[in-house]
Amino acid sequence: MKSPSVADLEPRQQVTGLFLVQAKDVRQKKTGEPYLALTLIDRTGDIDAKMWDNVADILDTFERDDFIRVKGETQLYQNKLQLTVHRIARVDESEVDLADFLPASKRDPEEMFTELQALIASNGNPHLRALLENVFADAEVAEAFKRAPAAKAIHHNWLGGLIEHVLSLASLARDAGRHYPFIDQDLLLAGVVLHDIGKIRELSFARSFNYTTEGSLIGHIQIALRLLADKYPPGFPEKLRNLIEHLILSHHGQLEFGSPKLPLFPEAMLLHHLDNMDSKMELMRSTIERNQPGGSEWTSYVPAIERYVLDKERYLNGAPEPPPTPARPAASKPAAKTMMGDKLMSLFPEGTK
Repeated sequence: MKSPSVADLEPRQQVTGLFLVQAKDVRQKKTGEPYLALTLIDRTGDIDAKMWDNVADILDTFERDDFIRVKGETQLYQNKLQLTVHRIARVDESEVDLADFLPASKRDPEEMFTELQALIASNGNPHLRALLENVFADAEVAEAFKRAPAAKAIHHNWLGGLIEHVLSLASLARDAGRHYPFIDQDLLLAGVVLHDIGKIRELSFARSFNYTTEGSLIGHIQIALRLLADKYPPGFPEKLRNLIEHLILSHHGQLEFGSPKLPLFPEAMLLHHLDNMDSKMELMRSTIERNQPGGSEWTSYVPAIERYVLDKERYLNGAPEPPPTPARPAASKPAAKTMMGDKLMSLFPEGTK
């Protein structure tokens, strides 16, 4: 692993290191002069970076998805680590190990895919089982499903994050199905497997995680329907196809969350709530994991859930401190961003991705 990694950085640290540029924006100071706002990543995390001076000299020397060597200093800004950059130099891809720069699931992708295949084989509805088998018999779909993140930034945003999220949901769905015996488990689990399959084409993940042009124009829900269109086996019941497609269309739960349809039968409602719960619990877990060592028992503000998060272990074992100032009330909800892949994004300002 390269050194230093994002996870190793601490406040007031002099830094010289290699990073991948996930985002690059040119902004203006109050004086009208340009400055650079960057998001730099490696497989351990991401950090906001600002370059205030001599921007014109380096502005055109690198782009998003380039590797760069930076020299700068870290500081805490609004209880969040930030890097002030003094120098930047682009580094050729041949000089880096790509495995150092994209976060990946701790689980083996082939092991997870074997678990997925067992889940598909256990489906008691022969029509649904045949559909799922057809989908993953496509080698291109199967390979992308093993590698894709579940989101650009909010939750399970690492290589293998999508299949990891699906398997987590499948476990929740089995437990929920036992609690609600009127639920059709085979239908629910088929919805679990397929609800986010459009993300394999909505997101690009060869370098940094971003949206493809297709993803920005159409979004993963509509992409999923396109992808499935030629995967239905001969004789697949039309009414069952309507139910499968409704599970996909309604899994964001509410129209303002970018959902084309509201959930209109129990399996659709349950899929939405389990999906929402799994994504938010993972977001809370990862937010606490990234909380700065030696810092506050409260994390920095998390726009995607409009709150600070309490680091419970630090709270229980450390000295008491006052809670952060409550965040400003949320603005009125913007129109749904159906072209974006993350269901939570329609609620929150730009820049939370």
